[in-house]
Amino acid sequence: MEQKYILVINAGSSSAKFRLFGLEQDLPLLAQGLASEIGGESDFKAKTSGRETEDLPLCPFKTHEDAIDHLLAWLVHNDFPLENIKAAAHRIVHGGSRFSKPAFLNEETLDYLHSITHLAPLHQPHNLVSVDILENKVPNILQYGCFDTAFHANHGPLFTHFALPLEMAEKGVLRYGFHGLSYDWIASQLKKDHPNLAKGKVVVAHLGNGASLCALENGKSIDSTMGMTAVDGLPMGTRTGAIDAGALLYIMRHMDYSIDDIDNLINKESGLKGLSGISNDVKILSESDEDTAKFAIEYFVLKVAQYITAMAVSIGGMDGLIFTAGIGENAENIRNLVLKRLEFMPEFECHVIPTNEERSIAESVWKNYAKDILDSSNMLHKEAAF
Repeated sequence: MEQKYILVINAGSSSAKFRLFGLEQDLPLLAQGLASEIGGESDFKAKTSGRETEDLPLCPFKTHEDAIDHLLAWLVHNDFPLENIKAAAHRIVHGGSRFSKPAFLNEETLDYLHSITHLAPLHQPHNLVSVDILENKVPNILQYGCFDTAFHANHGPLFTHFALPLEMAEKGVLRYGFHGLSYDWIASQLKKDHPNLAKGKVVVAHLGNGASLCALENGKSIDSTMGMTAVDGLPMGTRTGAIDAGALLYIMRHMDYSIDDIDNLINKESGLKGLSGISNDVKILSESDEDTAKFAIEYFVLKVAQYITAMAVSIGGMDGLIFTAGIGENAENIRNLVLKRLEFMPEFECHVIPTNEERSIAESVWKNYAKDILDSSNMLHKEAAF
């Protein structure tokens, strides 16, 4: 009997990461890869688990469709027939107020997700275009969305409301939180490898080009530094993090910035890139002798430490601090500088745990929809699960 697969796609603004898992209880990883620099000097790296692979000639990826075409061709070339891909699971950054668990991506669900694209303009369009591409490329595929907001869906009102008139909250102006797929994975790994800590009060630092913190108590999300959009909280690679809203009004009124100019400023030209004037890459900044690079690093570290204490307040203490994601896992200098600023705090455990969003996605979809995937004829007209 031929093996069947579930394909996980994690699409970014200029990349598309994939994992191919076997449709079995333990979801064995069969292949993985990354198409990067879409729209620029494209690259594609992929491998299978435990067998030889053959690469295909690489042409520039002008669009995400080009990249996904290439990865599908690579799978076929390496003996993974497309007709055996029974389901695809996508990382979708914003689930709005509707989704607290994975959802089957039917027309109604997709219409809603397109309607909230403005809440995550750097990510949501690319997440959703991947769904459209696979719908056209792989016959009869079932597709599911896993949401970065879902892990935080049960936050209490103290942690979801802004200090705005209450009718704003009723219209969806709320703190949603992000990086939930990463935090869900970390919570599961704590339960497995550090069970006593998992039952306690833990702050997780997801530090990458996008960065946030999450306050966990007994494995559940209580608070997060990100808000209604993925701009709030910590300064990031190119995003401002928290900023005085009045400062933005000033820039618009007195520096002749349009709304689109502000959007570009806070999402693409700020953070480490803006502070340093050099790069959003922590490795480059850490190796630089420029004063602006050192200042950007110092600023980032200060804000991470400050917000860690804020998350500790939300859960009434901190038994453990977990570093994860690109910077959190690989930049020992950043970790050490953060910990130095936290020396005044009561003693706590500190661990580095690699995140694995793609396996988190696969396991979540399998947990919720295994029967439907294995008996796909029952899913063709299924309503979205809100």
